[in-house]
Order: sequence, then C-alpha cells, then structure tokens
Amino acid sequence: MRIANLEAGENWQLLVTADDGRVGMFDVRPFLDGFVFRPLKDLHEFRKVSNGGYFVEWECGADLSADTIEARWQVCERAG
Repeated sequence: MRIANLEAGENWQLLVTADDGRVGMFDVRPFLDGFVFRPLKDLHEFRKVSNGGYFVEWECGADLSADTIEARWQVCERAG
C-alpha cells in the first residue's frame, strides 16, 4: 500500500487514504509506550506526522510502515 493522504486526528488516530482509494483509521495508542514513540504522548508532537508514501514519520524519529498501518487499520465505509 502507498499512502496518498494522511491526517492526524483526535485520540492519537491517523486517518489514512491509500492510493487505491481505501480509507481507514489507525490507532497509534498501542505504540506510545515504546521508547521512540513516547514523545508522541504529547498530542502537539503527534500532530507533526508526515507522509512518506510507504511510511509515516514524526520529528522524534518514530515511524510506521504502510504495511504495519494496513495490517492494523479499521477500514472506513465510503459514504454515498
């Protein structure tokens, strides 16, 4: 999967749109106790996420692959 669009939402959720049009929510909270992810407990830092296409990353050095996101996201139903 390639990530076409990425938005940081409330409660440490990422709204991810794949290049094939699928949309899903990914919960980052289970990762927040990991050493590199701890700075993301600050919601301001969490919202500094950037889209690398095949991964997402934060300024603190934390990153997640698109494969990890796809394996754990909750696919959203399309409206209409």
